[in-house]
Amino acid sequence: MSTSTIVRTPSAAPRSAEEIAAILENPGFGRVFTDNMVTIRWTEAEGWHDAQLVPYAPIPMDPATNFIHYGQSIFEGLKAYRQPDGSIATFRPEANAARFARSAARLAMPALPEELFLESLRVLVEQDSTYVPDDQEKSLYLRPFMFSTEVGLGVRPANEYLYVLIASPAGAYFPRGVKPVSVWLSTEYVRAAPGGTGEAKCAGNYAASLIAQAQAAAQGCDQVVWLDAHEHRWVEEMGGMNLYFVYGSGDDARIVTPELTGSLLPGVTRDSLLSVAKDLGYGSGEGRISIDDWREGNASGELTEVFACGTAAVITPVGSVKSADHSWTVGDGGSGAVTMRLRQALLDIQTGVTPDVHGWLHTLVPAQA
Repeated sequence: MSTSTIVRTPSAAPRSAEEIAAILENPGFGRVFTDNMVTIRWTEAEGWHDAQLVPYAPIPMDPATNFIHYGQSIFEGLKAYRQPDGSIATFRPEANAARFARSAARLAMPALPEELFLESLRVLVEQDSTYVPDDQEKSLYLRPFMFSTEVGLGVRPANEYLYVLIASPAGAYFPRGVKPVSVWLSTEYVRAAPGGTGEAKCAGNYAASLIAQAQAAAQGCDQVVWLDAHEHRWVEEMGGMNLYFVYGSGDDARIVTPELTGSLLPGVTRDSLLSVAKDLGYGSGEGRISIDDWREGNASGELTEVFACGTAAVITPVGSVKSADHSWTVGDGGSGAVTMRLRQALLDIQTGVTPDVHGWLHTLVPAQA
């Protein structure tokens, strides 16, 4: 289908400018949604069709809808940022579109064409542009998702799907803002295993993670850190975010992130920081990091900072670590200089403060003349 066929029937009762301004003062994360959404249907007979921008509203559903029972559900997360000239751009949406397609393939779902994915972003953000904050620490979070809608209880790939795009003004992901989090090393549970769905951004991965997150909270920690499924020794990721380890300090610092193994999510922010670090003169790369490497590196001073990264929270420092056998502080327990410099550099690119030398920004709404 042509991307020009997204039919617009926007809300007849959008929020007032005053109501939106009040929301943008303290948006939180994922609490309030814009006036409209985009929906696109897929069937075996017609392919992608019936693309619409419609008022944000509940989705009617039969109790025997396939995805409720068998979990064919995937999603993405990206943000729209107000630029200095008043235009609105998003960050590397082509990478999100590609990952969305890979997730679909892993769950035996149809791939949404990249041009249709990008056009859905453009249409919704253009319609609800007043929800995009003019504040570097705030943005409009975009949540594309897709699930099977065939009615029936046969265990097989469905023959009908619905793609939906919703948007939510976003402030800090963690309630405390950019402050170091404490983490629990989970040795009892695993997030994913090679050959499983770890590389896919599917709902089931997050459902399976909740018990370990609850365990972390019971241990007085903010987040869980996942280890490999085989040895329960190698660090993979934190909750729904990728991890980075900083060795050294100042201009000699280098950052390392756990290598992709097939069982951890290839984050867009993770990939971007490998380049941003080089731009700032730091060494950067991927490698295997064990829990012993982490603990002993902190004890010796070789490992100076640790941070998690992802679209929602950008970069979050890790201040302390706890496991069934050990606990230790990362660096001085605060927000490290390298961590915060990387965070600011990334935000400056996303919000147009510094030149986008990598061509990562994709304009959704041009500046008004």
